Amino acid sequence: MFFGFFQSIFTEINTIKHRFVSQNNMKDTNKHQGLRNQLAKVLHEKGITDKNVLEAIKIIPRHLFLNSSFEDFAYQDKAFPIGAGQTISQPYTVAFQSQLLEVKKGDKILEIGTGSGYQTAVLCVMGATVYTVERQNELFKTTSLLLPKLGIRPKHISFGDGYKGLPNHAPFDSIIVTAGAPIIPKPLMAQLKIGGKLVIPVGEKEQIMTLLIRKNETQFEKHEFGDFKFVPLLENKN
Repeated sequence: MFFGFFQSIFTEINTIKHRFVSQNNMKDTNKHQGLRNQLAKVLHEKGITDKNVLEAIKIIPRHLFLNSSFEDFAYQDKAFPIGAGQTISQPYTVAFQSQLLEVKKGDKILEIGTGSGYQTAVLCVMGATVYTVERQNELFKTTSLLLPKLGIRPKHISFGDGYKGLPNHAPFDSIIVTAGAPIIPKPLMAQLKIGGKLVIPVGEKEQIMTLLIRKNETQFEKHEFGDFKFVPLLENKN
């Protein structure tokens, strides 16, 4: 059943994506697909075991989320600059955070830090209903135009302060934060459903990947998963 679900999503994305790339002199070739397959294999060897995450990595054309000067390097397991002082995360980091969420089809997920839109795309392809917030206006405008051209349609994308979340759309099954926070913002904790998961890198210069699971109205279970390095999560819009 899940195979059929991915088949249908893959067909839809491919149809719209190839129309877009031909109109915009951008290419997604068999070579790119082979590089994606190889990247998924590398991620599996590094410990990513969620088949739905790996399938999403195979489907999404990461090179189209990067400046064309980085195209030849897009399927290396590395982060790259995307403008406004931000980066597109290392694929392993995207996959690791996505795996921690244990995404189920239809999960309502809040993403803090839309950035290039690559993490957004991974969650959408995994079947989530995605609400995403970006504080950098330059990135917000660029990504808002790019995603629909690739057939990726989050439920809601907005320009705003990620520290505040989206209280008008809460509660969420999961929340994912794609920037390093010195503390866990309480508004985000408050916007989780009971049983919901918050995945957030916590720390200043380096961060510890942290998973909070909401047990009831006041209690959260905390798990830590080692060191990562993110751009900082900043308050207010820019």
